[in-house]
Amino acid sequence: MLPRFHHILVPLDFSQKNLAALDIAFEIAEVNSARVTLLHVIERLEEAAEDQESEVFYARLQQRADAELESRWQRFADAKITAEYRVRFGKRAPEIVHFVRERDVDLIVLSSHPVDEIQPLKSLASVSYQVSLFAPCPVLLVK
Repeated sequence: MLPRFHHILVPLDFSQKNLAALDIAFEIAEVNSARVTLLHVIERLEEAAEDQESEVFYARLQQRADAELESRWQRFADAKITAEYRVRFGKRAPEIVHFVRERDVDLIVLSSHPVDEIQPLKSLASVSYQVSLFAPCPVLLVK
């Protein structure tokens, strides 16, 4: 059987719900001999408010994100799965979709939350839902 997926993207926000998505991406990567990219997007509060203090703040966020991503990347490296991690700045959903198009990703494994049965329209604003609508490749939403 030929591998179906060659490049898997796993967007992370470092919450506990990401663990299941990481496990599934790991398994799919093993079976398909696929490479994996772990991605974290840092949103800027206001583009107009760029000063030295905010730049220091965002540099700290990037350092933290790099450390978090590296710790999760290590599992893939230990298993000899080709993997990398990236940090980007921008709006989360558009940045994820842009990354997919730019880097020939053919599967996104993304953690999601269950739909709120009382207010289901709130789920339409979630990053996972937006990515699932606009991504040019399959998206596996892990709840």
